[in-house]
Amino acid sequence: MKGDAGQILYVGKAKNLKRRVSSYFYPARALTARIELMVRKIKDISYLTTSTEAEALIYENGLIKKLSPKYNVALRDDKSYPMLKLTVSERFPRLFITRKRAEDGSIYYGPYSDAKLLREAVIFLRQMFPLRSCGKMPHSPCLNYHIKQCFAPCAGKIDDAAYADMVSELRLFLEGKREELLGLLSKKMAAAAASENFELAAVLRGRLEALGSIKDKVVHYGPLEELRELRDVLNIKEDIDTIEAFDISNIMGKASVGSMVCFYKGKPKRSEYRKFKIRLVSGIDDYAMIREIVNRRYSRLISEDKKLPDLILIDGGLGHLRTAVDELKALGLDRLNVISIAKEFEHIYSKDRKDPIILPRESKALHLLERIRDEAHRFAITYHKGLMSKDIVSSGLDEITGVGPKRKTALLNYFGSMENMKLAKVGDILKIKGLDEKTAHNIIKYFKK
Repeated sequence: MKGDAGQILYVGKAKNLKRRVSSYFYPARALTARIELMVRKIKDISYLTTSTEAEALIYENGLIKKLSPKYNVALRDDKSYPMLKLTVSERFPRLFITRKRAEDGSIYYGPYSDAKLLREAVIFLRQMFPLRSCGKMPHSPCLNYHIKQCFAPCAGKIDDAAYADMVSELRLFLEGKREELLGLLSKKMAAAAASENFELAAVLRGRLEALGSIKDKVVHYGPLEELRELRDVLNIKEDIDTIEAFDISNIMGKASVGSMVCFYKGKPKRSEYRKFKIRLVSGIDDYAMIREIVNRRYSRLISEDKKLPDLILIDGGLGHLRTAVDELKALGLDRLNVISIAKEFEHIYSKDRKDPIILPRESKALHLLERIRDEAHRFAITYHKGLMSKDIVSSGLDEITGVGPKRKTALLNYFGSMENMKLAKVGDILKIKGLDEKTAHNIIKYFKK
């Protein structure tokens, strides 16, 4: 809960957020003087959805310690409440629950108000960050190693540096520094992949996906939240209201088409969707096709003096992006924000950055870009299939004596498909204006042949 200047007043958790939040605003409910004062100061509420109450317990504590909200009541650090203990003074630290704080160099998190939830949280944390749990290390891997809940430092399966990195990541999580953690994991994964350490990259990707799956299961973000994060990710100062996205569709260079979809404030604006038949490119040349449709779209907007988009999204990699940027520059529109998204790893390329932007799977901005890209792809494929279908039908009808362009159009409009025409009788065909009996027999004869 936030005040008018965005300051954090209170951090809380609930299984049912709607019920919990609304309980503060019931007119008939009697509130303590302290809470009543807090409610009068609330100007905004933001939330983070988790997969379990246990996870929410960890986040709540981490955020309270990080933000020190004025209206959160601190629990006393005594025997009545459990804590998490991270034994950082050990060569290979452990994480476990304790009710006793000692001056032994360990880091303590908590106290926590719910012991049962905390036990569930520890199970979750061991899956995410598989630290050893044994009090005394054995000389060979135990069951935890085989069920992937420990990296077996006892048997040298992980070195000191890698283990220390995992402990650092766990600390970020426990301290409520989720975004910092996700950014760190993304950079490590990219570095591992670049150095062809694919085993480490796979481990880091698994950790990222596990963190992302927490949200992917249950969270639905509002478009404004997605746009806000996208603006921050791309370092764009102005609001991103209008996004236009382009895609190409062709099969072996046949009936090549382009599509453009428009999203306004995070939602489709279908009245602004555009289809493009590729006119200037023969064969398969995606770059040239992008150049053509980008030129056609924005040279027209310039000539009609219409508003330009706040962001342009190209489906493809760095080469596709550079092609679009070059074409826009030729039109005098090099000031426009342009990015591309490469499907294989969902890397985002920006004209202002040398390296790709790698966002975690649960990123709101990534979800928005994927949704827009997929819509552009769907729109292009639908248009392409329609043209291919008409071309197949048209080429067949060209062989029938007495069927010219007008009669071909009339037949397609009436029957809808070749399959329906194959089943037609003479009387059915004669229902179409402009078709005589001789032509109808020619059509029947053609399909029988």
